[in-house]
Amino acid sequence: MDRIVEHGVRCAALVAGFHAAKTSGIPIGLQKTTSNLFRRREETARHKLDVRSFDRVLRVDSDRMIADVEGMTTYGALVDETLRYGLLPAVVPQLKTITVGGAVSGLGIESSSFKYGLVHETVEEMEILTGKGSIVACSPCKNRDLFFGFPNSYGTLGYALRLTMRLVPAKPYVHLTHARFSEPAGFFAHLAQLCDRGATDFLDGAIFGKDELYVNQAVYSDHAPPVSDYTYMDIYYRSIQRKHNDWLTSKGYIWRWDTDWFWCSKHFGFQKPAIRFFAKPALNSRTYQRLMRLSQRLLPVSAAIESVIQDVQIPIENAPSFSDFLLAEIGITPVWVCPFRSSGQTYDLCGLNSNQLYINFGFWDMVPTIHESGHFNKMIEGKVAEFGGKKGLYSTSYYDKETFWSMYDKTRYDELKKTYDPDRLFPDLYAKCVERN
Repeated sequence: MDRIVEHGVRCAALVAGFHAAKTSGIPIGLQKTTSNLFRRREETARHKLDVRSFDRVLRVDSDRMIADVEGMTTYGALVDETLRYGLLPAVVPQLKTITVGGAVSGLGIESSSFKYGLVHETVEEMEILTGKGSIVACSPCKNRDLFFGFPNSYGTLGYALRLTMRLVPAKPYVHLTHARFSEPAGFFAHLAQLCDRGATDFLDGAIFGKDELYVNQAVYSDHAPPVSDYTYMDIYYRSIQRKHNDWLTSKGYIWRWDTDWFWCSKHFGFQKPAIRFFAKPALNSRTYQRLMRLSQRLLPVSAAIESVIQDVQIPIENAPSFSDFLLAEIGITPVWVCPFRSSGQTYDLCGLNSNQLYINFGFWDMVPTIHESGHFNKMIEGKVAEFGGKKGLYSTSYYDKETFWSMYDKTRYDELKKTYDPDRLFPDLYAKCVERN
C-alpha cells in the first residue's frame, strides 16, 4: 500500500505541474529516459513533464494474476518482479527497454500474441493523464471511450501513468524447436495451423531467404537439460539455422532478442567475436538505442542509403505475397515474423479487423539506393495498403493527410481529442507520427 499511496502523491504533483505548464501556451511533452520511436525528429519547443519517476511495479496480485504497474516501467523491470511469483505478463515485447505505457499507446507484440493478442488487449484498467490536466481511470466498463481509444494514439490523447496488466503462469524453462521450410506458402500455412491448434506457448518465425524460412515454437517445461545462453558470445538468431531443438530458461527466452537487438547489433560491430568478447555489459537494447540516437544527432543523412525500419501487419492470406515482395524488392534479411489474432473488441485507432489472423513482419536495415528519399518506405506503405494491412507508426511514415486519415477513423479521433485534449496541448496523431516533429 505504501507504493500505491506514494504513487498518488506523485500523480498530484504531476497534475499541478501540468496546470502550471498549461498557462505557458507551449505544447506539452514528456521528459523520460527511454523511447522506442525509430525516426528522426526535429526538436521543437515543448514544456517537458518529468515522468521519469513513474517507473515502478506497484503490486503483483498472484491470486488474481494481475500487476499494477506505472507507465514508464520497462518490461525488463516488470518481468524481474513477476517471475518472483512464477508469472509473466501475457505478452512481453521483445526488448527490455520498452515501457508498459509505450507498448499500449503503440502496438506491442511478441510470440505469445497468437494466444493473447497485442499488449493493449491484455490491459484491464488504466489511469491516464489527459490534455485536460486530469487523471482519468478507464476500463471496459468505465470511460470506455478513452480505454478503447488510447491504444495506438502515441501520447496524443494523454499519458498512461498506471496500468493493470494480465499475467499468466510461467514455468522455469522452455523447449524450442526450429522447423525449416523451403517456400513461403507452406511456411505460412503451418503457422496458421499452429495458431488454430493453440497447443504451443510461444510462436514466431524468421525468414533468411525465399527458400529458408523457420517456424519457431516454444513450450514451457519444469525441467531441462543444460540450457543455452545467448547473453554473451552465442547469438540467438544464428542458432535458429543450426539447431532443431534448443532449451532456455524462461527469462532467457523472453529476452532472446534483446542481446543483439534481434540482429541489428551488427551495425555497431557487436557481432564480431573480438569486440563481443570485451563488450558483455554493452550487449543490450539500451546500448544500441543510445548509439542509434547519437548517430542520428551527429551523422549526416546519406542520399545513397535509406533507413528501412518497419513493422507491418498483413492478413495471413496475403502473407506469402507480401513476403515475396519484401525479399524481391526490398531485399532485407533476416525478417522477423510473428502471428497474432486481434480480439473481437474494436480499438478505435488500431485499424485492425476483429478475429483476423495477421502476420507481423519486422524488418530493420539500411538499403542502398539511387532513388529519391523514402523510395523504399513509400513502396512498402503502398504494398501494405494493397494487401489490406497496417504498419506500425513508431517509425518513419510518408502518408499524406488524406491517405493517413482514410486508414484511421478521423471522426472518432476528433471526438476523443475534443473530449480529452480540447485545447490540443498534445500533438495531433498525424503530426506526431508522420510530420517531422
